[in-house]
Formats: sequence, structure tokens, C-alpha cells
Amino acid sequence: MSLPSTQPQWVVTSKEKGFDGLIKEQGPVPKPGDNDVLVRLRGASLNYRDLIIPQGKYPFPINLPVVAASDGAGEVVAVGSKVTKWKKGDKVTTLFNQWHQFGDIDVRAASSGLGGVFDGTLRQYGVFHEDGVVRTPSNLNDVEAATLVCAGVTSWNALYGLKALKPGQWVLTQGTGGVSLFALQFAKAGGAKVIATTSSKEKAEMLKKLGADHVINYREDPNWGETARKLTPNNQGVDHIIEVGGAGTLGQSMVAIKYEGIISIIGFLGGAQPKESILETLSRICTVRGVYVGSRQLMEDMCAAIEANNIHPVVDKTIFTLDQAKEAYEYMWAQKHFGKVGIKIE
Repeated sequence: MSLPSTQPQWVVTSKEKGFDGLIKEQGPVPKPGDNDVLVRLRGASLNYRDLIIPQGKYPFPINLPVVAASDGAGEVVAVGSKVTKWKKGDKVTTLFNQWHQFGDIDVRAASSGLGGVFDGTLRQYGVFHEDGVVRTPSNLNDVEAATLVCAGVTSWNALYGLKALKPGQWVLTQGTGGVSLFALQFAKAGGAKVIATTSSKEKAEMLKKLGADHVINYREDPNWGETARKLTPNNQGVDHIIEVGGAGTLGQSMVAIKYEGIISIIGFLGGAQPKESILETLSRICTVRGVYVGSRQLMEDMCAAIEANNIHPVVDKTIFTLDQAKEAYEYMWAQKHFGKVGIKIE
């Protein structure tokens, strides 16, 4: 098959102009090096991270201008002369930090994010090192698979990266963002009990359909941390908390956590300056851990579990096209979505 020489792509050109700095242009179709694969991207998805990069609020390295977004999936259409892992036609999904292969993240790996330092996935064709993609789970389509890259791996890392979740343990998730919904699905597949929080009765019903054992409306119950603790055996507290609220929720997470439990901080939607002192970890006897996505090894483990349990990501009912990428940004920023915002690339 002959490949085009140019392609449409969305480029972040500024971290001061907001979404006005996200520009659609014609760019070159890249050529793979000896150890690279060329992927025809068919699906992409957005993360909160993508929304704040053009607003100058992202705390990790970026290198502008850069093709936007980290999350992509498609098929290999060309391979470099030294590539041994892949062949034409293989279905693959991108790795978020291209240099985070195994074990703990380090400074080098943290500086290799797609859509931040390296060109991302809001385009038709992308070149990646052969270790910068993983095999797509066979039960997922390309848009579903794309949602795994950041949110999926982050939640898997939270539950299995430091102290692996065990059957019968308790997990608390906050809200209905991508990471929280993945954590709910992964926790249930792992035999855990799940307490979910939300402020919406409609979303509460959706959480129950996904398997949540208990749902707490945090607007109606400001002391939801104590309520969650009382739901656990002998009021011991929960083993894992997926913390996305930051200053607005960390205090209640501290109340809910079990001795030797883990609070995985994923985001700070409620503010970045916690009111609680980190010294409270001593009285609560818990670990508070920042999670920055995860390694290729973690992603491969997650994909195997997704196949084995036939897990399908929660994707918002509105699927955008590549031409509509900026509309997708605005839709997500307005919080009109439930689950992941998907983009189909024709």
C-alpha cells in the first residue's frame, strides 16, 4: 500500500493561548527508523492532561510545538529494518511515557511523554520505537484501546504498582472520570469491594451498573470518609483510595483509609494545596503516593487482564472525528462527558 506524504494533525503551539493554541495543520507522514514502527492511527482519546497543556498548567516537561494527545491505537503499516517485535497488520496501542519500560519511573522516563515532549496521536500516522507500543487487547476496538494509554495504566498502577490489590480488599473511587471508572472495573475484576463517590443520582446509577457495591453522594454527605469507613468490616477502612480531588477530598480520604492502606493521588480537581499536613500520614499509618501513569510492563499486565476478563472501557456516547478534535477538548472541559472522550480517526 502506498502511503501519503502529508497528513492532517493537531499541534499545540503555545501554553499561553488555551485552546486557541491548538492548531490543525498539514504535516509530514513520518518515516520509521531502523528500530521504529509506523502506525496508522485509528482511535484516540483525551485526558485532563491534554486540556491543561495548552493552558500552561501541566507540571511535567513539554516541548512545543508538539502533536497533541498521548492516547492512540491502530495498526502497524511499516517496520524498520531491525524491528523484531512487530509486523505489518499488528494491532497496537501507544505507551504514554515512551522510555518507561520497567520498574520505577525516573527523570528520563518522565521526560518522554507523548503529546508533551514527543509528537502524539491526533494525526493519521505516527512513528514510535518498537518498545513504545503494546499489543492491543483483542476484545477492544481502536477507540476503546486508545483510552487505556493514560487513564487505564494510571489506575492499574494505583491498584497493582506498589502493593497489589488482593481479592476481598476494599477500594474507594472518586467521581466518574476515566481513572476512577477504570479502577472500579479493575477492582471488581480482582475480587475487591468498591465504594464510589459522586454528586449525581444519575451517575450513581451508572456506577452501580458497573459493579460498585456502595455509592456515596458527597454533596449530601460531606463526611463521606467516615461513612466509607463504616461500610468496611469492623470499621477498619479501605485498602486503596483513588484520589482525584486533591485539596477538596484528601481530608476525607485520610479518614477513610485503613492502617497501611494506600492513597494514590492521581489529580487535584479540587485544588492543589492540601489543607491536611502530610504528617497526618503518621497518625493514619498510611502511604500517600503520587502516580504518573506506568511502565510498559504494567501496561502489558493490564492488557492481559482486560482480555482475560473481557473488560470494556467506559467511553462517552459522543465520539468525535479528527476534524472535531477541538470540539472534543471543549466538550470535555465543559464536563459534559461520562467516561472517556473518544476520537475516531478516519
